[in-house]
Amino acid sequence: MTKAARIALAVLCALNAAVRPAEADGPERSAAELMDVLMWNREPVGGPFSLLGHDGRRHAPEEFRGKLMLVYFGFSYCPDICPTDLQEMSRAIELLGPAGGDIQPLFITVDPERDTAEHLKTYVSLFHPRLLGLTGSLDEIRRVARLYKASFQKADTPDGYTVDHSAYVYLMGRDGAYLGFFPPNTPAERMLTMIRPHLGPPGR
Repeated sequence: MTKAARIALAVLCALNAAVRPAEADGPERSAAELMDVLMWNREPVGGPFSLLGHDGRRHAPEEFRGKLMLVYFGFSYCPDICPTDLQEMSRAIELLGPAGGDIQPLFITVDPERDTAEHLKTYVSLFHPRLLGLTGSLDEIRRVARLYKASFQKADTPDGYTVDHSAYVYLMGRDGAYLGFFPPNTPAERMLTMIRPHLGPPGR
């Protein structure tokens, strides 16, 4: 198992006691099961959905066919890991120069109660001009998280609440197929080692 995989597994294990997988209508799945799916593509990852963008329009992944997608589940009130991962996502796109135009970054909130479209508009502007913030009802978010084998769970705090969640950057192909994931805190330079081989012209 690679160092990146060990880090990702450790994060999932740490969350496992507090985080219920987003498959609210099905049985709970362990950290090891989720990791197994993501690492070995044992089940489909990703799929069609429709969520409200920070621009006030509904968006579906089909509109980005022909581009790679970087998909991240998080929330704007996340104190550290989300902004770090979004910054590295954005930096990876910038490091590619003009080729970065072939990548569509998506930020899907797991805190739709606070992350309204208007709020996300301000938040995503802090990272990359093409980063699209997506929100919806809690049920909509759960359905999308289920597609990506992502986990999240609201947790009370003395000041209100936070959201415990798995934190992966998903790389999706030009045809919408799952290509792989980056664990939390993956540097932009390491992301590029997986992204670059998929940046040839469509159909190559």
